[in-house]
Amino acid sequence: MLLGCIADDFTGAGDLANNLARGGMRTRLFNGIPADMEEGCDAGVIALKSRSTDASVAVSQSLAALDCLRAAGCRQYFFKYCSTFDSTARGNIGPVAEALASALGATGVVVCPSFPATGRTVYQGHLFVGDRLLSESGMERHPITPMTDSDIRRWLARQSTTAPGHVQLETVRGGADAITSALASERANGRTLVVVDATNEDDLRAIGRAEHAASLITGGSGMALGLPDNFRAAGLLRESSSGFAANSGDAALIAGSCSNATRRQIECHSLNHPTMAIAPDALLAGEPVAERARDFLAANRGRLPLIFSSADPEEVRGVKDRHGVVAAAALETLFGEIISQAVTDGFQRIVVAGGETSGAVVTALGLGTLEIGPEIDPGVPALSGEHASGRKLAVALKSGNFGGDDFFVKAVRALGEAE
Repeated sequence: MLLGCIADDFTGAGDLANNLARGGMRTRLFNGIPADMEEGCDAGVIALKSRSTDASVAVSQSLAALDCLRAAGCRQYFFKYCSTFDSTARGNIGPVAEALASALGATGVVVCPSFPATGRTVYQGHLFVGDRLLSESGMERHPITPMTDSDIRRWLARQSTTAPGHVQLETVRGGADAITSALASERANGRTLVVVDATNEDDLRAIGRAEHAASLITGGSGMALGLPDNFRAAGLLRESSSGFAANSGDAALIAGSCSNATRRQIECHSLNHPTMAIAPDALLAGEPVAERARDFLAANRGRLPLIFSSADPEEVRGVKDRHGVVAAAALETLFGEIISQAVTDGFQRIVVAGGETSGAVVTALGLGTLEIGPEIDPGVPALSGEHASGRKLAVALKSGNFGGDDFFVKAVRALGEAE
């Protein structure tokens, strides 16, 4: 294996795997740390659920994933986090990045959450979403990781043991040699982590070229765009086809994200397809929500039924105030149960919106390894894997903020035949 990747949630892992596969790397996605890394792939992406755990737990899990990837003989390592830098003032991005850097003896490590295809760019050390600063993009109201500061250097300094460095866009535009020189200077100044500006894909490819010999790189999935070419130039990348297997079975759709994009997608889907809203209060009151969901899917088989718990930030805060973290955990468990039952009932195409929801669903289905298929929308690939029962499934897992308004229909089509 050439490239070993650690992602802090499942949809982010799929996003990264998508970019690597598009670059010509045979890529496999692993749900958690596998007992043995499978041979026959160029890049292995381990999906953890470490974005919003305690920082010490995130560090421990990430180092265990690194040990697994090192045992597989990887030449380079990549720590992937969200392109909106989702974290609290205590972590987990800084602590994990520093722990990985220490384990690999790396300094001057690139930090770059830029992903221009989805509107995320870094300029003067500040993260933008479209034409808005991150702190004005809606992420400042995120119920778990509110991003109230757009200055990645300042945010990272609050999480790290040393102040981060910075490579400006003007230097990046000077090309790979200029970037390499700037990183060496930051390294000489004792910087473990270095925020690097990037506003388009050419910038990311230049950073990738500069990092051809780096042991560790960190960033959003866009940062991986330039990495396959390094292995190709070294004669290490072989031509290979995807192991993705399309499926034309019935589709069940789930949405647990409360992002603006997902709520628009639900509204769009509801115009022509059946939808069912789940109220956390009803679930926590002991009402038979799972049974109702099973009946809903059965009654609407073949019509792309969507079950969702998405709501606006104020409503989400109200649920959190009433029930605390219990509500989120209960919803994740419920969605895993709903989809597990749906697969037992013969559904074979599964579409999920939301990182935490996706992780819960994949774990419930026992999908240990997933193959990468065609891109549905920027950052979202079609995936296929084997259910614990041996059933073959086609799956789409998207981050809450990704995808166009018609994502759900597009995803079902990408997983197999049109509905």
